[in-house]
Amino acid sequence: MNPLSAKRAIAHLTKRKVPIFLWGPPGIGKSSIIAQIAKETNIACIDLRLSLLDPTDLRGIPFFNANDNSAVWAPASFLPDGSQKEGILFLDELNTAAPMVQASAYQLILDRKIGEYTLPDGWSIVAAGNRESDRGVVFRMASPLANRFVHLEMEANPDDWKTWAIKARIHPTIIAFISYRPDALFAFNTQNDEKAFATPRTWEYVNEILMSEPDDDLLLTMIKGSIGEELASSFLGFKSVEQSLPSIDDILEGKTTEAPKDTSALHILCTALTIRIDDETRAKEINNLILYTLNLPGEFAVMVIQDLRERKIELDYLSNWPLWMKKFNNLLH
Repeated sequence: MNPLSAKRAIAHLTKRKVPIFLWGPPGIGKSSIIAQIAKETNIACIDLRLSLLDPTDLRGIPFFNANDNSAVWAPASFLPDGSQKEGILFLDELNTAAPMVQASAYQLILDRKIGEYTLPDGWSIVAAGNRESDRGVVFRMASPLANRFVHLEMEANPDDWKTWAIKARIHPTIIAFISYRPDALFAFNTQNDEKAFATPRTWEYVNEILMSEPDDDLLLTMIKGSIGEELASSFLGFKSVEQSLPSIDDILEGKTTEAPKDTSALHILCTALTIRIDDETRAKEINNLILYTLNLPGEFAVMVIQDLRERKIELDYLSNWPLWMKKFNNLLH
C-alpha cells in the first residue's frame, strides 16, 4: 500500500488499540509516518528499539519488598507510565531483535502487560521492520508473535512523497527531478552491492546538502554518497539548467512570457512556480501565473494546474482562467 493509505490505516487501527506491524524496505518513511500520526493527533510517542535490549529488560528488575518478604519487579522506566494518557508505543525494527527479545514482547503486545507492568489504556502498539528480502540483519519472526499483529506492507510512492515534500519545503529541484524520474525516488536493488542508494530518506540528505550550499567541488561527492553515483550524476545534470530559468518573481509580476524549451528546465520551473503559491499569494500573482502557463507545452501547463488544485488553490474566479480552459481543458483528466 502507498504511504498515505498506510497512514490512514494505522491511524484508524491505533484508535481501536489493535497491534500493527508495518513492513517495508529501508528508508521509505515508516518511522516518519508514526511520528506524523502522533503529532497530528497530539498524542505521545515512545520509540523503543528492542534490538538494543536484553530479554529481561522489558520485564524490569526485581527488588526485595521488606514489608511482605517478597520479590517485586520494578517496571522499565522507558515504558509508558501513565503520565501521558494517550500515545503510541513504537517498536521500530522489531524483527532485528534477537528471538529471545522478541519472545519477551509476546505478552506486552497481545495482553498489553508484561510481568507486573500494564500498558495504560490510552496507548496503542505499532511495530515496524524491514522484510527478509531487503538484505537487512533480521530474524525470522516466530508465528506466535506474527499472529499478534495486523500486518501492513508499505511501498514508496512518488505522488505521496511529492505532496509531503512540498509541505516539508524540500528543495524544488529535488521535487522536480522526482516528478521527471519517479523511479529515482526509490532505487534499492538487492542484487547491487553499492552502499549508497536512493530512498525517500536519502533524498532528505540530498536536500540538506543543497541547503548547506557546499563548495562546487564537493557537491558530486556528497550527493553520490547519498544516492549513488549514477543518480547523482543524473540529478546534477538535471540541476545544471537552473541558471537558464526566467525569474519566478518576474513571472508572478507579469513581467515576462519567456519559457525554456528544455524538458528538465520546464520541470524545475513548473515545480518552483507551484511551490511559491500558497493561501497568502495575491490573486494578481496567481492570475499572472495562469497567463504565463499559456506559453508552456500542454503537459506542463496541466502539471501546474493539477498541483494547484491538489493544494486547494482557487482558480475559477481568475480572469485568465477561461483562457486557460479554452486552450487546455481537453488535457485535464
